[in-house]
Amino acid sequence: MGELFERFHSFLNIHAAYHQARKGKRGKASVAAFEYNQEEELITLRDELASGAWRPGAYANFYVHEPKKRLISAAPFRDRVVHHALCNILEPDWERRFIFDTYANRKFKGTHRAILRASEFAKKFKYVLQCDFEQFFPSIDHAILREKIAAHLDDERLMNVADLILQSGRGVQTEIYQTKYFAGDDLFSATRPRGLPIGNLTSQFWGNAYLCAFDYFVKRELRAEGYVRYVDDFLLFGDDKATLQTWKEKILQRVSNLRLTLHEPQVFPVHTGIPFLGFRIYPTHRRLKQRRGIAFQRRFRHLHKQWVARTVERKDLDDSARSWSAHAAWGDTYGLRRSVLSKYLL
Repeated sequence: MGELFERFHSFLNIHAAYHQARKGKRGKASVAAFEYNQEEELITLRDELASGAWRPGAYANFYVHEPKKRLISAAPFRDRVVHHALCNILEPDWERRFIFDTYANRKFKGTHRAILRASEFAKKFKYVLQCDFEQFFPSIDHAILREKIAAHLDDERLMNVADLILQSGRGVQTEIYQTKYFAGDDLFSATRPRGLPIGNLTSQFWGNAYLCAFDYFVKRELRAEGYVRYVDDFLLFGDDKATLQTWKEKILQRVSNLRLTLHEPQVFPVHTGIPFLGFRIYPTHRRLKQRRGIAFQRRFRHLHKQWVARTVERKDLDDSARSWSAHAAWGDTYGLRRSVLSKYLL
């Protein structure tokens, strides 16, 4: 008891978390200001965590519109260091619990491995049940999540830190969330604390923890051999359409226990193509979704104009082209990549 908390607020862990949090963000003013006095900042943060004096700061909220409109909540940089420090301690234990076929926010997993796994199942099975949660992060119920975290965390002080982060996100997604009622609800159910800020590392980690038991339900109770989940999108594969329809009804009931809902699940043959993570997956090949290609061309056209006007560097243009090309290359997109990028002198 207490060993985890000691490891959590150790300078070694705080320093490692600082390097993780600043990765790819050193050009931002808040990160640069922290880095300027990093030793003093890290010691102060360590002491606040050790004494229990640390409290989360206010979020900076903004919207992004691709691929769909989402409210992003950015915590202050020093809070993001705390998020990394907490995940460094908690994630290894949870990682042993997660099933193989959940791919978001895990080491050696990610979008492309999920796409490859879905392609593998598309070759083996005739049908697919496609599901995705409605408003996943805004819908996550704090009481249910806290129970799941506390069940595997025998350290009161570390649980207090988790509670502070959880409570700091209360109300952040209120305007986004559309109230849902479930069996047995009363008039006060609409005021239940819910929602995780999209942008927190802890939110991504806790999203997997929230659905961990659901993943086991799919694998052990439904006995689905083909199953892939990436955050709130998941696919179940099978050779019998009726079985998938039965699974659909059982899944709808199970997710309601988590106070979650699904967009209408669909069962269809895999040969018609499976829309998943920006691609359309067929048994023999993959295509990039058209709107993803259009969205990149719009962004890249704007970036190219900025480069011509000398308001961005050539490196920014090259990095954008390489990044998109590398992602699109996971599909059969050679002609598309050549057509899009040949319009510009790179």
